[in-house]
Amino acid sequence: MKIAEIRELATNELVERIQTEEANYTQMRLNHSISPLENPAQIKKTRRNIARMKTVLRQRELNK
Repeated sequence: MKIAEIRELATNELVERIQTEEANYTQMRLNHSISPLENPAQIKKTRRNIARMKTVLRQRELNK
């Protein structure tokens, strides 16, 4: 997900998306520890998307 797409989301939608992505990330890590994923780079991509979303959320908190 690109930063421009993240900034277009509403705050409550962004919070929901973060929770969903964190759950997905945890599940991917667990699955990868049991049996390797087809694309392990997907874990890194998910982690960075979560960080981008949290950054935008924090910027919104500071601008209020």
